[in-house]
Amino acid sequence: MGGCVSIDIPCDKVVSQAYSCLFGDGNYIHMMKANLKALETTMQELRDRRDDVLRRVSIEENKGLERLAQVKGWLSSCKASCEYGKKVSEMLEEVKKLLAKGDFKEVAEKKPAAKVVKKDIQTTIGLDSLVGKAWDSIMKPERRILGIYGMGGVGKTTLLDSINNKFIEEVNEFDVVIGVLVSKHLQYEDIQNKILRRLRADQELEKETEEKKASFIENILGRKKFVLLLDDLWSAVDLSRIGVPRPTQENGSKIVFTTRKKEVCRQMRADDEMKIECLSNNEAWELFQYVVGEAALKRHPDIPTLAKTISEKCHGLPLALNVIGKAMSCKEDVHEWRHAIDVLKKSSREFPGMEENILSVLKVSYDGLEDEKVKSCFLYCSLFPEDYEITKEELIEYWINEGFINGKRNEDGSNNKGHVIIGSLVRAHLLIESETAVKMHDVLREMALWIGSTSLRKEEKQCVKSVRRYTGKFFQFMSALVVLDLSITNLTSLKYLNLSYTRISSLSVGMKGLRKLISLDLEKTYLESIDGIGTSLPNLQVLKLYRSRHYIDARSIEELQLLEHLKILTGNVQDASILESIQRLERLASCVQRLRIINMSAEVLTLNTVALGGLRELEIISSKISEIKIDWQNKEKEDLLCNSSPCFKRLSSIVILDLEEIINEEKGMSISNVHPPDMTLPFPKLESLTLRGSPELKRICSNPPALSSLKKVDIEHCPNLPLESFGDTNRNRFNFVSFKYNGGQRKLL
Repeated sequence: MGGCVSIDIPCDKVVSQAYSCLFGDGNYIHMMKANLKALETTMQELRDRRDDVLRRVSIEENKGLERLAQVKGWLSSCKASCEYGKKVSEMLEEVKKLLAKGDFKEVAEKKPAAKVVKKDIQTTIGLDSLVGKAWDSIMKPERRILGIYGMGGVGKTTLLDSINNKFIEEVNEFDVVIGVLVSKHLQYEDIQNKILRRLRADQELEKETEEKKASFIENILGRKKFVLLLDDLWSAVDLSRIGVPRPTQENGSKIVFTTRKKEVCRQMRADDEMKIECLSNNEAWELFQYVVGEAALKRHPDIPTLAKTISEKCHGLPLALNVIGKAMSCKEDVHEWRHAIDVLKKSSREFPGMEENILSVLKVSYDGLEDEKVKSCFLYCSLFPEDYEITKEELIEYWINEGFINGKRNEDGSNNKGHVIIGSLVRAHLLIESETAVKMHDVLREMALWIGSTSLRKEEKQCVKSVRRYTGKFFQFMSALVVLDLSITNLTSLKYLNLSYTRISSLSVGMKGLRKLISLDLEKTYLESIDGIGTSLPNLQVLKLYRSRHYIDARSIEELQLLEHLKILTGNVQDASILESIQRLERLASCVQRLRIINMSAEVLTLNTVALGGLRELEIISSKISEIKIDWQNKEKEDLLCNSSPCFKRLSSIVILDLEEIINEEKGMSISNVHPPDMTLPFPKLESLTLRGSPELKRICSNPPALSSLKKVDIEHCPNLPLESFGDTNRNRFNFVSFKYNGGQRKLL
């Protein structure tokens, strides 16, 4: 059916005029008495037919439909009939013909669907380049599905709407562009109904089954080159269940979707992905100025500076910039601006509109987490200070001791479940990841604190406050406390105790009561002895002594052997024979992750790759070692060679001073009678190397590929070490190489 043409004169007026012309005083038909009876009979039938048609047209037009052109023409003919009334016979014949034509099967049809429905967008600051990038991807014939992902409030929907409008602005060959908001709770019928509404077929299929709707959608879209824009996917959608044909290079159709979860891109088999980041400082300030308005910024000379401070507190999140910017646009007094900064610094949750417009939107990501334990793990991260980078291993230790995850560890002391949870939180954009640490976006931290203070059960409410000093009475009623990052004892339920960076010099008698303690961190303390720790803390799994004043000796080895559950150990060694003793104790040596060798007088340092298989960081300070000997034999069985693991698989950081050569081809490589081929790479995972105060150091190693994974090198006061020590092939891999010579510095980037 073709398009319809509308007229200005209402249908009932047209018919009334026609009737007046036929039956009014002075007309030709009235003057012909002979034919009057027949004419009246016929006109009565015409009136009845007219009324029926008008009633049906009115019903259909109320549904938003438009009357057919042939119906309009028929009604208009009623008026035109007046001109033929000069002759009764002619008029009667015309009326009869007109009556015969008034039998319609349909009186209205739907307007054809527009190719694109324009979206209202306030501003696209910071998104223009992304719109162009997405458009380029869509226009490539080999691209079929584009996935756009990023944290809540970052501007994914605005970007999708901008893409939608670009189909109006740019010439393209697509037949129809369909936009559908999916949201968290996936409802296939709802998606189908939105597509059918866009295709103007929703009413006729309103009561049909999901299968019937899918068949109809497939039939329509299968004959079109379409673009389907799906907003806010939380999981993959089954296109066949909806009835959407999967885009191919042959049919030329495209699908673009947004999601908070990167894994949805993989689940949807997207062949192109785009991550949306928060705005840069300049873009954020530009957006904030736009939202606040020029007039508001000129009300006082101090307001622009205050406005920039507020903009920075939004940390580039468009949602926060828009909500807070709108709230500030009506602030006329400079004191209101200053107060707003105070509120944002103290607790941005108290800022007007923050909870309902920002935090509640972001909370949807939290609600989408798989279970309550994972939610607890996320909320726990808010207990750390703003912008604080939490090392992954440290965070997992906290989770284990809180009871959020099982404490089962691998041979190297790591916990797989903990890393899985960190990965899920990163992919949900609830945590920001670096190589070894994670942190929270400030606005997300506020959300977590808000949830912790309002949404949890009464007995689980969180109280977060920066406190400088504590007294014993502060903990008087905290008998259920299981994790404490302070120098406090006598808490019988305590599982985790972090005393690092304190001046504690000995373990008090009160420590004997902490029999449930699992993790004890004494790194960088004044502690000199661990006597009694083996019997006092029988459940200890983690003991950290690195850079404390305690050096492992024969007596402390005996204490450590009493810790049957020990999985992670960091510490310091002065004596080469003690280090050899540790390496001969397979269970104890396998726990060592961080080792500091200091003031060692032995000329040869022997490191066994089997015994120290879990070693991650090695530091050698103020020692007179001239040779590092890499031993790859099993110490428990002297005749067994470890051909499967002849290297340090996990060692990623080394700090060494006062050595002439670190990896010596003649000594350090020719280690035993049997020489496995891959022993040429004893440090395959080494990423960071620090060398300081070694004026006699002349080369790193004879064979540059021995440090194949090296990314960061920091060298100070090594004047005899040439750049060529790293090899030309290595230079492009380094993130940063710094050479300092008595105040001077050279960099190789």
